[in-house]
Amino acid sequence: MTFNDFGLNASLVEAINQMGFAETTPIQEQAIPSILKGQDLIACAQTGTGKTAAFVIPALHQLAEAPSEDVKVLILCPTRELAIQIDQQIEGFSYFLPAHSIAIYGGGDGTDFAQQKKALTQGSNIVVATPGKLISHLNLGYVKFDLVAHLILDEADKMLDMNFYDDIKKNSAYRPNVEQTRMFSGTMASKIEKRVDGILNDPERIILELAKPAENISQEVFRVEEPFKIELITKIISRYSGFESILVFTSTKKKVSRIVKGLKDQGEEVRGISSMLEQEERERILLQFKAKKLRILVATDVLSRGIDIKDINLVIKFDVPNTAADYVHRIGRTARAKTHGVAITLASKADNYKMKCIEKLIERELDKLDYPMKR
Repeated sequence: MTFNDFGLNASLVEAINQMGFAETTPIQEQAIPSILKGQDLIACAQTGTGKTAAFVIPALHQLAEAPSEDVKVLILCPTRELAIQIDQQIEGFSYFLPAHSIAIYGGGDGTDFAQQKKALTQGSNIVVATPGKLISHLNLGYVKFDLVAHLILDEADKMLDMNFYDDIKKNSAYRPNVEQTRMFSGTMASKIEKRVDGILNDPERIILELAKPAENISQEVFRVEEPFKIELITKIISRYSGFESILVFTSTKKKVSRIVKGLKDQGEEVRGISSMLEQEERERILLQFKAKKLRILVATDVLSRGIDIKDINLVIKFDVPNTAADYVHRIGRTARAKTHGVAITLASKADNYKMKCIEKLIERELDKLDYPMKR
């Protein structure tokens, strides 16, 4: 299918074409008609399959068909990076439409808060926000969401895992007239789905490639203990010297700094991003990485779902993710848009149980190599 087949607003279709979008992905093909019919929705699809466009495009169509100066669409997501990414896609798709959006997230200074307050009080059609920061504004009494018609929860599983559930429920009190709720996620375990009772009303369920890595990802696991991990990743990066874009995930901010220092000591071009940096600096580093002006990026796991960059050749998981679903998301950063990618996990003896859970979820046993690597 193409986006011309949905009967979308002509100006919206023009913007979609200008952005180079042609054929729809499976999640877009199934989710967009459901949303346009007005149904609540739970949609689960593999990372990198176009989920953002699947909920942004019908929301913009609904705004174009019923213009309003009020906030009509509220999008909640777990991280500031993802909020920025969604806001940027909205900006592109709404280029020929009278629609305006604002991204609300923490991590900035008092000036950022004042700018967000001004945008919220002076009117935006779409608000993209992390729940905690949005509630900070709501509690001050100047934000009114009584006319919000469409609620979208992106990366809903991650928000619930990060204990945002109470925040989401609290937000419900400020949006009593919501007509339609959509929940998008890379994975949706049954125990998490049960927790959203009361948020959704008899939703349609679309589940595509749930928690299965793309076939064009080469997966490798190295058994290695913590003291030798930096030494190992320097050898891995050297082994893939022809790769232009390498992403390293780790579990803590301190490890980001340690990995960056270790790689720089080996002469590698590398930067790290974590909550220790100001938002403006993180955005600048991400733009450098996206533009291929930076070869290696080291990031904390919490930022993984806010990194939407194509053509990443290699993803290294310095630590085994805490859940099997998160493993799928990490390696989903590579091999996007049907390209080939390599994903390497560093696992210690203490990670044996986690690895078994991962293998059970992806329904295959991963080959495990002992460090040092064979030459």
